[in-house]
Parts: sequence; structure tokens; C-alpha cells
Amino acid sequence: MSMGIRGKLFLISMGLIVSALVVADLVLTSSLDRSLTDRVRADLGVRAVLAEQTISQLAQTTATHADGHWQTLAVDLGLRSKARITVISLTGEVLGDSSLNENAVSKVENHLERPEVSEALARGHGASIRYSSTVEQRMMYVAVPFYRQSHQAGVLRIALPLSQVDRAVQDLRKILVAASLLALGVAGLISTLATRRISHTLRQLAQTAGRMVGGDLGERTHTAGHDEIATLGKSLDHLAANLSHTLDQLRTERDLLGDILGGMQEGVLVLDAKGHVIHANPALRAMLLLAADIIGKPLLDVIRNADLVEILGDAREDKATATGEVELSGIKPKRLLVQAAPLQGGTGNLLMVLVDVTQLRQLESIRKDFVANASHELRTPVASLRSAAETLRGAMNDPEASQMFLEMIERNAGRLHQLVEDLLDLSRIESKEFHLQLENLDLTTFAEQMLHAYARLAQDKTIQMDVSSSAPGIMARADRRALEQVMGNLLDNAIKYCPSASKIQIHVESQGERTRVSVSDTGPGIPPQHLPRLFERFYRVDASRSRELGGTGLGLAIVKHLVEAMRGTVTVESDAGKGSTFSFTLPKATS
Repeated sequence: MSMGIRGKLFLISMGLIVSALVVADLVLTSSLDRSLTDRVRADLGVRAVLAEQTISQLAQTTATHADGHWQTLAVDLGLRSKARITVISLTGEVLGDSSLNENAVSKVENHLERPEVSEALARGHGASIRYSSTVEQRMMYVAVPFYRQSHQAGVLRIALPLSQVDRAVQDLRKILVAASLLALGVAGLISTLATRRISHTLRQLAQTAGRMVGGDLGERTHTAGHDEIATLGKSLDHLAANLSHTLDQLRTERDLLGDILGGMQEGVLVLDAKGHVIHANPALRAMLLLAADIIGKPLLDVIRNADLVEILGDAREDKATATGEVELSGIKPKRLLVQAAPLQGGTGNLLMVLVDVTQLRQLESIRKDFVANASHELRTPVASLRSAAETLRGAMNDPEASQMFLEMIERNAGRLHQLVEDLLDLSRIESKEFHLQLENLDLTTFAEQMLHAYARLAQDKTIQMDVSSSAPGIMARADRRALEQVMGNLLDNAIKYCPSASKIQIHVESQGERTRVSVSDTGPGIPPQHLPRLFERFYRVDASRSRELGGTGLGLAIVKHLVEAMRGTVTVESDAGKGSTFSFTLPKATS
């Protein structure tokens, strides 16, 4: 909970008073304590001198203290001086003490290290204040040496408790506390009365300003008077009126501009004179996968592209529209058509319009590649057919030659037929005309059935084929026809490209919510530079050998599209000279 102005003024005044009283207590009590102890010290000094004269006279005739004469003298002097008298030898032994009996004196510890005693022996006078464990209170000690035949015979120490001094300091503190409480009460009353009116008016202004900040610009303070607070209230009223009118206009323009930019398919980006982003419409954010916090950031921190920077530089330098295409790398590479032009008004701001032409360029490239590849694939069998037909016309009378050319015609016609069928299958898959009938399939059983179907081809090349599984009964959700085509293409490729006496292994395993099927072979393998493009249509590692074996170049492309249609993924791993492993995943069967 925030504190109001009344509370702040009250705390300030209380703080000043409390601080002053604390300082006064520290100064006055320490001053009083020092003054009173100085007086006690001076009084004890006089008493010590008088007592020393008496004890020095006795020391002239007393050679020993064994008879307890020093204890009797200490008691007598203590009664006359109304203080504690202690007689100490030069070695620090206590000879007598007016506050103790004779038996207790003999047990008192050596006093030679007492500060007042050592100071008296060294300088002729010593004094100290400390707590006495013997009498259990704070004491003032004054010590002077006494003499025998002009030589120091010992030390006379006189002591007086400082209870009166402590009591006087406590009385002063009580007076200061009472005065503090009275002053605090008076200050609180004065502060409350002084701030009540001011805080009430300021509170009303703060509440009105808070409602204005909250959006209620129709609220007014309605303050009267001519002081500073009234002037502040009138200024707030005037500010609210102007702000309300301006916001209405800006809101209308903003809504119109937002509708326009939000409905555009093109990305719109506005940069300030320093190249910082000041606006980006939703289409641009979606196009470039940008976060919402790009406003205010430099363009190069948001989009790192040298071609884009060059286009912007041309537009800023020429002060005219600059156009170009840029490529953006990342998870989803894009190709953008960019138009940049400076905005009117001399602010140095730049407007950029970006059109995503990625799909358009990809379609153009796919169309070109498809036409080129299809033409190339069709040219070879057509040329072979024409050559065989022309040669056959001149060899009609030669049965052996006629049979050879007829077989050539039949073989190339079959190749053309397979190519057309693969093209039609790929077209149906891509156009979503290939309707899947998903069902639960036992992958291990299915793989064994596929091996049986391709066993004859493998036996012709003495290739060994086997199926393994990480667990029995691994079920997947798949379309039977599509899965037959996928595994058929993978097995057909493995048998075609593996040399004799190779081995093909199908392994089925469960991976969490998915299943994985791997087709491994011990064939020649695939060089690593070919792996990224292996599933492209018409792409071949060895084009001449592939055509020789009857491949169309579309099998792996069909595999990829069918697996993805069944919500799976396909990958390949290979080491040149060590074999290859084609793997695909499928969702687990539903119960």
C-alpha cells in the first residue's frame, strides 16, 4: 500500500524530531557522565592525598604488615574518607582493603597490573574507571604512592562507586524520553492539521489523473482558486481535452491503416533513418518467422542478409525505389522480391515491401527440372525403339536378328510403361488423389511376406535376405498398398544394386509412439555428397548403371511421398563400400 503525502510529511517531521532527540541524548548523557566523573575524580584525588599523608607517616615506623596493622589502617581511613581504601605493596600485594575482612585480603589477586596502580608508580598519580567484580558495580579508582624515608613504599588506592553518576544519567534520559513523547505528539498534531487540506486536494487531483490515465479523458478536476495546485488542476483539464481530441483522430487513422496492412499478403516493413524497425505487419512476421519484439531493433539483428542491405543502401543513396530478389537461409529458406523506397517528409524512413516468391520460383524450377528429366528419360527408350524398328525392317529375313530386335523393342516398351506408371503414381500422390485406407498391420509378418515375394529375384543373385524384430507383434497404422509399394521399391533397389552373395536385412523395432522399419544391405553404398538429394525425382547416383538396371529414377521419390502421406518420415544412412540403410517410421497402431 502506497503512502500518502500526509504520511510522508508526518514521517519526515517525526524523523527530524527523533534524530534530534537521539543526538541530544548522546551528547547530553555523555557530557553529563563526563562532567560528573571528572568531579568524582577530583574529589577522590583530594581524599587520596590526605590519606597518603597519614599512611606515609605510619610507614616510617612500620617495618612489616604481618600483624595486620595495614588492614586496620585501611578500614580506619575508609571510614573517615567515606570511600574504599586499598593499600598495595610495591610488588602488587594487597596489604589492606577497607571493604574486605582480614581473611579475604590475603586471597585477593595481585594488583600490580591494575592501570591506576601501574600509572601511580610510574607517574605519581593514576586513575581509571571500570567494573569491579569484588563489589559488583562500576567504580572510580584513584591511586597515589606512599613513601618511607623518601622512597616509594607502596600505593594507596581510593575508590568510590559511580552509582550516583549512573543515576543522574538515567534521570536525564527519563526527562529526554518524556520530552520526546511530548514533542512527537505536538509534531503529529501540527503535521496532521497542516497537511490535511493540501493532501485532500492533491488526492483528488491524483484520482482524477489516474482515471485519465486509465482512458477516461472526459474526467475533469474542477479545481478553484489561483494557487499552484489550482493551476495544476486546470492544466490537467486542458491537457485531457486536447489529448482526447488527438486520440480520436489517431485511433481512426490507426484502425484504417491496421486494417489495410493486416489484410495485405505482402510483407511491409518500415525502418527509421538509423535502420531500426519501427513497423512490421503480420504478413511480414509470418513470412520471416519473426517474434513480436522486433520493434526498435536494428534490421541486421532481425534479418541478416547482405543482398537486402544492398537494396536498402541503393534506395537510401539514390532516394528512389530499388528492387531486387534476396534469399533468406534458415529452417525454411525463402526467396523474396523486395522493393524499397524512402518515405516522403524528409524523415529518412524507408518503406520496404516484400513478396514471398519462394513457391513460385520452386514451381518454376520443378517444372523446368521435370520437363528436362522426363524428356531425357523418355529420349533413351524412344531412340532405342526407333533404332530397333528401323533395323528390324532390313532384317526381316533373319529370324535370329529379328528376335533380338523384337526383344529390344519389348524391353524398352516395358521401360516406357514403367516410367509412365511411376509418373502417374507420383502425380496421384502429390495431388491427394491417392486415398489411403489406414489399418493396423503387423510389421514383422508384413516384412516376411515382402521377402517371400522378392525371394526369386534374390535367389537369382544368391543374395541372402532376413527379417529381425526387437519384439514380437509390433503393430503400425498404415495403408497396405502404400506400404507394399514402399517396401517393394526399397527391396527392389537393394537387390538391383547389391552384388552377388550380398545380404539384405529388414529390422522392425518400436520407438515410443512410433515404429521403425530399416532395410539394410551390404552393397556398394552411396557417397555422402549424394545423400541429401537421393529422394528427389529422377536423381541418380550412377545414371548409366541405373538405366542399365531398368530404374526410372522415381522409386525413392514415391517412397518419400507415400511415407509422409502415412504421417511418417524416411531417412538414409550409407558408407561408401560398406552398404546402405534406408529407414522409415510409422505411427503405432491404435487400439
